[in-house]
Amino acid sequence: MELCRKNVRTIDLTQYRANMKAIRDAVPAGAKLLAVVKADAYGHGMLHIAREAEKCGADMLAVAITEEGAALRRGGIALPVLVLGATTEASAMQGVANGLTLTVCSPEMVDWCETAAKALGKDAYVHMKIDSGMCRIGCRNEEEVTAVLAAIRRTEHVKLTGAFTHFADADGADMAFTMQQLACFDRLTALLPDDIIRHCCNSAAIHRLPGAAKDMVRAGITMYGYPPVDTDMAVKPFMTWESEVTWVKTINPGDTVSYGRTFTAQQPMQVATVAVGYGDGYHRAASGKAQVLIGGRRCNVIGRICMDQLMADVTGMDVHPGDRVVLMGEMGDERITAEDIASWAGTISYEVLLGATGRVPRVWINASDE
Repeated sequence: MELCRKNVRTIDLTQYRANMKAIRDAVPAGAKLLAVVKADAYGHGMLHIAREAEKCGADMLAVAITEEGAALRRGGIALPVLVLGATTEASAMQGVANGLTLTVCSPEMVDWCETAAKALGKDAYVHMKIDSGMCRIGCRNEEEVTAVLAAIRRTEHVKLTGAFTHFADADGADMAFTMQQLACFDRLTALLPDDIIRHCCNSAAIHRLPGAAKDMVRAGITMYGYPPVDTDMAVKPFMTWESEVTWVKTINPGDTVSYGRTFTAQQPMQVATVAVGYGDGYHRAASGKAQVLIGGRRCNVIGRICMDQLMADVTGMDVHPGDRVVLMGEMGDERITAEDIASWAGTISYEVLLGATGRVPRVWINASDE
């Protein structure tokens, strides 16, 4: 379909491969690398990222739900895929059918996996989730771990291949709670067979606790160029978001801009209307705080962001309809990141990366097979 509106996100896969190399180089020797591609690879396109991860030597992928794993299999992805969410009766059948590794944390989940495996004539591969302090899902004590392990041993087709936990505060200033979680994980997984894969390091812990790498690390937001902690690791964002100017006008002192009349001009101003709004996933909460790049300069967003448009102050600039606008990315010496937009909107970079709606097309460039 021809794009009449130049509002697009571009994903540069060359930088993704560079990020993967930087992470791999930083991971202790012998530890496997799992690439987290859930939620459409944090908005970057699950199949495209999975294909590059496979070629970059990732050992495993992770998704949140079995539907995502099934989509990877339909797309030709052969890597092992771990489903991070808790297994349900329905997801057990879909997971086993697609050769996914499922997460179990109760005997009932094990039974669902066994039933699915028997029905399909396959083995069901599972990782046990340990709740070491996140209080989300997982086995919380020795009794629960032992009960799940006993349920697995009673089955014919369920194979325990791993165990994992998730750190709740590995990016926080105080690492004491994370160290408690690590000790809990070590204590509970000591009850499990020695030959399984143990993994607990998320992106923050990859940077801050390399000694806790165990058998595998899980690279999430760092892989997309937004490490959650200060680091010297050479990873960079590789998604840009651009739009265009659609109208330029001069307003006078006393004129107000956009809904609610929250901005009043104090002097004559040039204002550019830009083809993006909260209907595209650009956060309305950033109204009056956000900036965009036009002509290599930072321009303040004024008034409330609308569903389809926003207005920016371009006073003193030579701006015309059709001019390029960078919402996220670089122009000249200036740069706006997902973290910038998140700070203006009062959220986190993850939500910004995921936030674009279906009417913002994505373009992938520099794939390894191009």
